[in-house]
Amino acid sequence: MSSPHGRGWRAAARLLAPAGALTIALLGFGAPAHAAPSAAELRKQITEKSDQLEKVVEQYNKLNTQLKETRAEAAALERELGPLEVKADQAKGNVARIAATAYRTGSFSGLNALLDSSGDGKLLARLSALDQLATSQRAQIDEAHRAAGDRFEVKAALDARLQEQTTRFTAVETQRKGIERDLAKLKELRRQAGLVDEKSSTYTGSIPKYKGKAGVAVSFAYKQLGKPYVWGADGPGGYDCSGLTMAAWKAAGISLYHQAATQWREVAHISRSQLLPGDLVFYSGLGHVAIYVGSGKVIHAPTTGEVVKVASVDMMSPYGYGRVRV
Repeated sequence: MSSPHGRGWRAAARLLAPAGALTIALLGFGAPAHAAPSAAELRKQITEKSDQLEKVVEQYNKLNTQLKETRAEAAALERELGPLEVKADQAKGNVARIAATAYRTGSFSGLNALLDSSGDGKLLARLSALDQLATSQRAQIDEAHRAAGDRFEVKAALDARLQEQTTRFTAVETQRKGIERDLAKLKELRRQAGLVDEKSSTYTGSIPKYKGKAGVAVSFAYKQLGKPYVWGADGPGGYDCSGLTMAAWKAAGISLYHQAATQWREVAHISRSQLLPGDLVFYSGLGHVAIYVGSGKVIHAPTTGEVVKVASVDMMSPYGYGRVRV
């Protein structure tokens, strides 16, 4: 027979298991006691987990944008299909009225036409006119049905795409939530170690003046300094990395995608020696992006717990450099 202590330990282990191996390892459950992680170790773990989170958030941003675009296409198609259906129904109604009129007047009777005593062909003319009108209406019906059929095929393809994107979006959302839970545990340990998240603030320093749209983008980025990092956000209260660069260039009238990897495909690739204020600098295998502001500096939204800030262009090893097409 097992002891009460043994039963109690097994029950505790069952309760702790769902929390995940990361928490157990960090807090020492089920492992020999050892010294608490140092501040440097915690920062390293937080940085690694933040990098994972940022990559997932960038996937989330791309899928979220794709979903919005697909839903907009579907809504536009629905607006097109409505009038086409109305047009087909109206044409059907016209043919029905023609048929009813012909039935009441006997105009479609070949015998009446042959026995027309007037001999002036008026009945035949009316019959011919009615037939032409009916043919025209039938052609309109056929045309409306063909047009609607084409659009229904497009709609079916859009619906399939929307379903596929929604499935992928849900998977990324689940992954993001898992990483956020792990990051929350690390942040709690950091708090226990005396490390605190940066507080948002307003930038009051000078802003360098540059000409053109690049100057507008740089000026906008400076005005966001001190605002918090918020995953999936493009302002005005907070930003993630690609949300900040997108918003900065949007202020200058240029549209960029809300994802670092896609922004890389949107810009003209340049060398380090060609960097000018307003250019974008990419990092972490296209998982992070910043805006160059001159003098070897960039402005970026770093990660959870931090704020938009100025950093060296070499804060990480750059992946590449890009110039926004204006």
